[in-house]
Amino acid sequence: MSPGLPATPGQKIPHGPLPGLLLALTMITGVVDAISYLKLGHVFVANMTGNIAFLGFAVADAKEFSIAASLTATIAFLTGALAGGRLGTVLGSHRGHLLVFSIFIETAIIGAALCAWILSDDSDGETMRYLLIVVLALAMGLQNATARRIGVPDLTTTVLTQTLTGLAADSKLVGGNNPRPVRRLAATFTMFLGAGMGTFVIFHFSLGAVLALVLMLLLGSGIAALRYFSSSDPWTEGA
Repeated sequence: MSPGLPATPGQKIPHGPLPGLLLALTMITGVVDAISYLKLGHVFVANMTGNIAFLGFAVADAKEFSIAASLTATIAFLTGALAGGRLGTVLGSHRGHLLVFSIFIETAIIGAALCAWILSDDSDGETMRYLLIVVLALAMGLQNATARRIGVPDLTTTVLTQTLTGLAADSKLVGGNNPRPVRRLAATFTMFLGAGMGTFVIFHFSLGAVLALVLMLLLGSGIAALRYFSSSDPWTEGA
């Protein structure tokens, strides 16, 4: 059964360790958007709904927002999503392989950003700001495309709108069957936790420290995912 397709009646698509691994990436998204919004000039690099709204604000001459920054983030995100889509085409038949390769590519991207920040003569300048917007948006686009291809419900890793809508609209209060409430709440909490962690590190340490945090979280996620790289269990089956 392809993970991108709904199960037939009475059939449950197995996801194995994927929900836990995707929750870790959801937490990383919270950290990354804390970086982009708080340190890179009121722009989102993962939440494209918010970023498009920011672009509208900037076009209407809201002073705290930037057309150039929002467009840069959007284009870089789409480029990352294209790369993720291509990776999914090549590796999508085994969801474990796809996730491992995606995480380690993302790790390399963030590692390069941290190195650039450390080596820069002007780590707070406009050049570094736009470099980080591009690099972080690339990583988030790749991650989002990977999560989409893996196809675990309610775990896109970068967006919570549909997750929260489902939590309310499918609840027993309105006669719904309330599917996956724990997963939906966990996705919400991990995003919240990541944003809080990122904000704390930014305000109490430095931008470099929070990039290092993202790198460590990605490495931990990659090592955890690597355990399942050779698995042939049913959950690994993709399109």
